Amino acid sequence: MSSLTARRGALYICVAAAAWGTGGAAGKLLFEHGGLDAVGASFWRYLLGAGFLLLATRLLATGAGAAVRSGTTGAARSGTTVAVRSGTAGARSGRTLRHTLVVGAGMAIYQTAYFGAIAESGVAVATVVTMGATTLFAAAGSRVFLGERLGGPGLIALPAALSGLVMLTAEQTGTSTPLGIALALLSAAGYAAVTLYTKSAGQHNDPATTTAGAFAVGALCLAPFATLPHFTPETVALLLYLGAVPTALAYALFFRALTTVKASTAAILSLGEAVGAAALGTLLLGEPLTLLSAMGGAVLLASVVVLTVQGQR
Repeated sequence: MSSLTARRGALYICVAAAAWGTGGAAGKLLFEHGGLDAVGASFWRYLLGAGFLLLATRLLATGAGAAVRSGTTGAARSGTTVAVRSGTAGARSGRTLRHTLVVGAGMAIYQTAYFGAIAESGVAVATVVTMGATTLFAAAGSRVFLGERLGGPGLIALPAALSGLVMLTAEQTGTSTPLGIALALLSAAGYAAVTLYTKSAGQHNDPATTTAGAFAVGALCLAPFATLPHFTPETVALLLYLGAVPTALAYALFFRALTTVKASTAAILSLGEAVGAAALGTLLLGEPLTLLSAMGGAVLLASVVVLTVQGQR
């Protein structure tokens, strides 16, 4: 795996957040025209995301293997070296399997809980509670469990980003219910836990392979409750997009970036998803954009830019 700088990792998370922002619009269209509910949308998202990532890793592995074979002149290695490598590979496989199962189950929980929060309390309340609580949970958890410190830019960006998030969604319609708030907090806790757990794994796992496996586990968890969509050209196109961009691409970039970006910083940068979702809702779905929402988006985006430019120096 090639080395990744913290600044490039921050850019990866910004790209992932922008892709996640388009997933909400795709999901809303699938709810309206595809005949899917929250569980069904999550199931197909993870199933297709796993397929796209497995295909991508297979193609990359084939290309890399061909390059290695063409450049190998080949001396045979000793049996001792092979045995040591075999034992190391076995231990790594065990860690990878455990990581994949935990992350996959966590993703199934927090994704479904988030869609449930939207159904109960509306997009605005679900977004503010889930994304805001995720950032706070991740910041606190990274300090307690990983020994990370936010640093000066992070301490400034965190309250600014949360304030921008509230301003961005303050004038959207939505009614809060205790169940909706509980589901949003459950989603936030699950997302923060997956982020912290993945960060603690560090360089021990290949992000693309383990992410594909986690998608498969998440889809397996949701399969008994999932429904079939209405297979029309529009629905198929939306499902393929949802599986490829906001899922396979976004999560692969995010988990790759966690090898070098602090978990707390990653959570703050991920708030950029709300800006992308609001912009897409205004441009494509005709949702209104008020002055307060525009100011909140600007504050939130500025916080993300500051952290990205700093690159965790």
